[in-house]
Amino acid sequence: MTRADVCAVVLWVGVTAYALFGGADFGGGFWDLVAGGAERGERPRAVIQRSLTPVWEANHVWLIFILVVLWTAFPPAFSAVMTTLYVPLALAALGIVLRGSGFAFRKSIEGLSGRRAAGATFAISSLLTPFFMGCVVGAIAAGNVPGGGDGPAFSSWLQPLPLLTGAMFVASGAYLAAVFLVGDARRAGDERLERYFARRALAAALVAGVAAAFGLVELHAEARYIFDRLTSEGLPLIVLSAACGLGVLTILIAATRRSAPASPWLLRPLAAGAVVAVIWGWGVAQFPYLVPTSLKITQSAAPPDTLSTVIVVFLAAAVLVLPALALLYWLSQQELLGE
Repeated sequence: MTRADVCAVVLWVGVTAYALFGGADFGGGFWDLVAGGAERGERPRAVIQRSLTPVWEANHVWLIFILVVLWTAFPPAFSAVMTTLYVPLALAALGIVLRGSGFAFRKSIEGLSGRRAAGATFAISSLLTPFFMGCVVGAIAAGNVPGGGDGPAFSSWLQPLPLLTGAMFVASGAYLAAVFLVGDARRAGDERLERYFARRALAAALVAGVAAAFGLVELHAEARYIFDRLTSEGLPLIVLSAACGLGVLTILIAATRRSAPASPWLLRPLAAGAVVAVIWGWGVAQFPYLVPTSLKITQSAAPPDTLSTVIVVFLAAAVLVLPALALLYWLSQQELLGE
């Protein structure tokens, strides 16, 4: 394995972490959006607020990590993506800013109308931001990003596959969030909310599955290279994802039937495993391209000394930063952090 390949793996680790933690973060905002009016949605929103408050800023560390590694280790690929997909990227960045502002201000702003406006900003941005991020990923997978950059600003992502990928990002984030919130409600001893979020997790899983099915059809039509490798080299990971998904569905169905879910401690690992397997299946399918099918990993890699520095910094971060993040998530799950 070359240094460029190692840096690509490092990049994919960041993508995986952001898909899990950032996706669940956005999904929490989605369920906030559809929770209903002030009285009806009070209890679900309280659980969502309690779950997100300690960690929502930390989750975006992974996005910064992805951008820094891509920019430093693979500058041609960074340039190609940024100069082609700047419209959805700018919309996603705007959504992140508005979402953070809405989440921070809706508790401290005075006046009911102001709090509602801040809450709506947070919730709507939680829907639009992952959608535009998914459009970016779908456009890259479809091969709509030229290796030299400066591709079409709108037609590169306003196509069926990118739009379906955006929908899948929203649905998968909602699915992850609902699964995680099932655990939060269970820990709080609220069986009613546990069933509430279990039903929503099932609905999100169904929507994500339908979007994925249509996505495969479009992948066959628009990105044949990815489709062929996904159904060959990447197939074991897709099968693993499906197996994890079936395990999650079994536990969730038990939860919705007013019975204690079988092996509830498996719920989150299985849900995370389903998402992680898909991401790495996509990575295997895309290899050796960083931007299919115009830029290979080796073609877009920075000089060897730069790649070595990226690897060393990643190892240092793994020692210094990852334990701190793990402690933050653990403290949050134990409800030892205030809102």
